[in-house]
Amino acid sequence: MNSHQSLLFFQKFIQNPKQIGSLWPSSRFLATKMVQPISWNEVSVIAELGSGTGVITREIKSRVSKKAKVFMFEKEKSMRDNLQQEFPEFLCCHNAVHLINEINQHGVQQLDCVISGLPFFNFPAEIRDSLLNQVVNSLKPGGHFIAFQYSLQMKKHLSKRFEIERINLVPLNFPPAFVYVCRRKLDS
Repeated sequence: MNSHQSLLFFQKFIQNPKQIGSLWPSSRFLATKMVQPISWNEVSVIAELGSGTGVITREIKSRVSKKAKVFMFEKEKSMRDNLQQEFPEFLCCHNAVHLINEINQHGVQQLDCVISGLPFFNFPAEIRDSLLNQVVNSLKPGGHFIAFQYSLQMKKHLSKRFEIERINLVPLNFPPAFVYVCRRKLDS
């Protein structure tokens, strides 16, 4: 990532800290930890929520099949414009609250995996619940949901909707982050 992207991220954090969630973009260590649990040969359609400056998106691009559909969701316009320029082969969408509608418009009924960098705990409860419901209802049964957070405050919320397989601490990130590796319950 270049210094321009870091500066843009920092400026957007100052303007709207609850939406951005961190002073700095994710580290490469966090990005790698986010994509490790995925069986990439089984992924034909994936969504990334809160793509930001594309740190995790680059890891997705290096692993995903050329035939796979990749949806990037980024609410902040200048970041979304940068993502669209860097990843023209991926579908760039505005707001993850409309996740199901967006994928349906592109002929997709269910996702194999959702990766998220959204700061869920910073959002009002109704937005957080709406987002998590969109994720659950967009994932195929048994599909992965992998999200990083800066605390364990979301554990209870996530365990109501998903099977949490594990939570990994990534200390080489600022701030240190927890990676939740979850699956959609087979009976939901």
